[in-house]
Amino acid sequence: MLTVDEQHRYFHGPLYSIYIAAYLLVAVLIILEFIDYGRRFRRQNKISLYAILALVLAGVLIQEVMGGGTRTAYLSLTLGMAMMYIHTTEFSQMEADDQLGEQSIQINTDALTGVYSRHAYSAALNALDAGGQIPERLAVFSIDVNGLKAVNDSLGHEAGDELICGAARCIENALGKWGKCYRTGGDEFIVLAEMDWNTTYAALARLEREAGHWRGKRVASLHLAAGCATAEERPGLTAEKLVAEADKAMYARKAAYYREAGVDRRRR
Repeated sequence: MLTVDEQHRYFHGPLYSIYIAAYLLVAVLIILEFIDYGRRFRRQNKISLYAILALVLAGVLIQEVMGGGTRTAYLSLTLGMAMMYIHTTEFSQMEADDQLGEQSIQINTDALTGVYSRHAYSAALNALDAGGQIPERLAVFSIDVNGLKAVNDSLGHEAGDELICGAARCIENALGKWGKCYRTGGDEFIVLAEMDWNTTYAALARLEREAGHWRGKRVASLHLAAGCATAEERPGLTAEKLVAEADKAMYARKAAYYREAGVDRRRR
């Protein structure tokens, strides 16, 4: 296909057309692979990727057209390979970082409700206690759905899930501006907030109003039992012990709800 003289110049041989056909086929395949590869990246990253391809193809084209002693193809191929290596290394790392970010979101987000998960709650609690002294304005809310078992038994678990999701929305609407909501169990939620003890009364009242206004497609109403404990009222306690105090207050509210409603606790 090619012949080279004593001055190391090459000339087209009789089979050069076959060489060109194979060459063009490979070039088309490379272009298609580049396009498919580039679909995984953002627009600005695609531009750099296609610039590498253009550099290599331009160099090869100049080499084929001009021939002789021109060695543009070698230079463009070398630069293209170097840039391609940098590109794939950099953006492969970006892709891996994106995947890790997505996994972190999945781990820290409750799949049903969209609030923070129990894993995120454990990490937040450990971080608070690891700091030695918890923030003075830390307020812990323990919240539970009343009557979930009765709803599951009578209307099914989809209705129960609707009730749990409704509770999450009400909690976020009422308390979200002060802190984060975590789903720590089936119908159990913890909110770690930043507020003084006086504000907690208004927050609890707001939560009660939100629950009172809620209506679902399968369930007509929502009742929550909520308790609160603050670092301001109970100085010296760890975050974990504040949660325990909030739990006690929540269970007291839950017991009062069932007494007033005349409902057997075993059916909750």
